[in-house]
Amino acid sequence: MSDRPETPLLDTVPTPKELRSLKPAQLRQLADELRAETISAVSVTGGHLGAGLGVVELSVALHYVFNTPDDRLIWDVGHQAYPHKILTGRRDRIRTLRMGGGLSGFTRRSESEYDPFGAAHSSTSISAALGFAVANKLAGTPGKAIAVIGDGAMSAGMAYEAMNNAQAAGNRLVVILNDNDMSIAPPVGGLSHYLARLVSSPKYLSLRHLAQRVARKMPKRLHVMARRMEEYARGMWTGGTLFEELGFYYVGPVDGHNVERLVQILENVRDASEGPMLVHVVTKKGKGYGPAEAAADKYHGVQKFDVVSGVQAKSDPGPPSYTNVFASALLAEAERDETVTAITAAMPSGTGLDKFGARFPERMFDVGIAEQHAVTFAAGLAAQGYRPFVAIYSTFLQRAYDQVVHDVAIQNLPVRFAMDRAGLVGADGATHAGSFDLAYLATLPNFVVMAAADEAELVHMVHTMALHDSGPSAVRYPRGNGTGVPLPEVPERLEIGKGRVVREGKKVAILSLGTRLEEALKAADVLEGKGLSTTVADLRFVKPLDEALIRRLLATHEVAVTVEEAAVGGLGAHVLTMASDQGLTDSGLKIRTMRLPDRFQDQDKPEKQYAEAGLDADGIVDTVLKALRHNSAGVVEGARA
Repeated sequence: MSDRPETPLLDTVPTPKELRSLKPAQLRQLADELRAETISAVSVTGGHLGAGLGVVELSVALHYVFNTPDDRLIWDVGHQAYPHKILTGRRDRIRTLRMGGGLSGFTRRSESEYDPFGAAHSSTSISAALGFAVANKLAGTPGKAIAVIGDGAMSAGMAYEAMNNAQAAGNRLVVILNDNDMSIAPPVGGLSHYLARLVSSPKYLSLRHLAQRVARKMPKRLHVMARRMEEYARGMWTGGTLFEELGFYYVGPVDGHNVERLVQILENVRDASEGPMLVHVVTKKGKGYGPAEAAADKYHGVQKFDVVSGVQAKSDPGPPSYTNVFASALLAEAERDETVTAITAAMPSGTGLDKFGARFPERMFDVGIAEQHAVTFAAGLAAQGYRPFVAIYSTFLQRAYDQVVHDVAIQNLPVRFAMDRAGLVGADGATHAGSFDLAYLATLPNFVVMAAADEAELVHMVHTMALHDSGPSAVRYPRGNGTGVPLPEVPERLEIGKGRVVREGKKVAILSLGTRLEEALKAADVLEGKGLSTTVADLRFVKPLDEALIRRLLATHEVAVTVEEAAVGGLGAHVLTMASDQGLTDSGLKIRTMRLPDRFQDQDKPEKQYAEAGLDADGIVDTVLKALRHNSAGVVEGARA
């Protein structure tokens, strides 16, 4: 007998092809090893942990039963897909998660053939899977599409829009409802598993088809009655009536951590001739790792941590985060004014509104993953004289743009938008970057759009928005900590559309918007050292522009540079339009606009992302010097961006 330890099963299954050669009895061991590998990897990289631990068994079962990648497996949001990545040929890179040049923290088409659809925003999986399924149907090719969607993502209307159209896919579409909060119904012991296996079994489905054929020969009234009796009989046991009404055959609830039973049920579902199927799987976030199971948020997102103790690495706390500054400022406004209300779309802690909810529970509304509803709901509150603040990440407010235009801007209702995570966001990459809010809001009539240069400015801007009742307003601020400036004891009401000069010079003017101000001041120091007297202005507002200040700076400086941490279409575009309309460019003034590059930037540390974009002090200096060295024909040399 050999004393050598057995090779771990996980080492023998680099892809799902090898996984499918295992025996069902081996899957439990594989799931245990996969969970341990996931914990080990995330302890090194940080990232989303709890959701992934909750779907370890489900990941194993899905790849075991379905013929991925020919069968298309689509994870909603994708933050729970770390175990999936380990199983699909990416284990050797799993410790590069969310790092520059490493694996994405979400699914990504360019990363693997096992990621058929990129994700990071929620509630898209059923629509995408329906598209894959119908495409296969139209082409006459085999292959199913499987969407894995969480109970939280099911709060978005888009999921139900997709389900309402799912009949077109027939039996090619399978939806796995991952219920990790038991928000619909918990599985009830052995009877529940028995019923799930029964109603998904070929024998039951064959009898159901036979009964349907017989029923069709009955008078229509009796046929309809028999069909409803069968549906409601199953619904009484399983809770699936809602999904049945949407055209799905419901199976569940099923214990999502019993991998062998999962395999049995999924095999029945795979082979069923019914139309679209929905399998209700109940899981537990953080499953199998004590510190995660005990945490209130189930270790949703973590820093690097010690596997044994679960203690997360602590970084220097530094100044308060912009999110916390916003939350405290809004609380102060709510203390002064009982009409101030707060709305979030399933991100109370991420936006800081959990603090507001603890103090004013009757005035704080978490509407779930329903940004469209959040905006129009706020419009209704504003129309009744309340002062609603809608706190949503910049990237997620994109999902409600029609409501912003139609329900808020056109009606000129004073809804206040707090856009967290504006600009680049580091490890979450392009899907979460707040790149476009200036372009999509500053084009709208009636809007006031601000960007905070530091945490003190953010306090002033929250106060200004609270008092601004003549139309909609918005403030953007980045992820992470502030600059460390003292916070004002009494907030100041800013004059709408008025910026400030923070440093006076004569030759170069830097017109900054937002938190690039710190880099602009560093650039001014370098330029002064080169004998170039430099003015730095914090414009504060992109809409309305401080035209008087901009006109003065353009008229009295040789070079003017706009700097913003947003895509083309924001501050620079508006300044150029104003200068063109007013003939300010006719004198040969050199204007350069610095903004994010016209591409989606990959994940990395924020400071590296901004340096790559040319939006650091070096980039600003480089842009100014190139402008001063333009050739005699007036050819413009662009910034590094």
